[in-house]
Amino acid sequence: MNDTIQIDVVSAEEEIFSGKAEFVVLPGESGDLGIYPKHAPLITSIKAGPVRIKVPDVEKEDHIFVAGGILEVQPSIVTVLADTAIRAEDLDEERAVEARKKAEEALEKAASKQEIASVEAELAMLKAQLAMIRREGK
Repeated sequence: MNDTIQIDVVSAEEEIFSGKAEFVVLPGESGDLGIYPKHAPLITSIKAGPVRIKVPDVEKEDHIFVAGGILEVQPSIVTVLADTAIRAEDLDEERAVEARKKAEEALEKAASKQEIASVEAELAMLKAQLAMIRREGK
């Protein structure tokens, strides 16, 4: 019998994924987190990067880009509350490159520490998005 766990990935805009999975791997603040069925309860923040979901009886993993958020793990359900979540196939390299250029220009013009921190966070998210796009071979 295949052990599975319910995975729900949601953002403010929509539910991105809801279904049973063998495991999920997420970008934790201190490194990747691998969650399997019957994992110990956990609540932690996640950073920008890929979420990999292994659905039973499907060879290829589902990939979703998250721009940070919160991970809640219970023994039978994993909930990812993402700031932004985008399916890998919906990522657009050209748009991400253009957004990164604009953010780099904004960083050069940033005056306050708060403005600099905000733009640096956006740049980190865009770099993670581009890395995922390039890994996916899009």
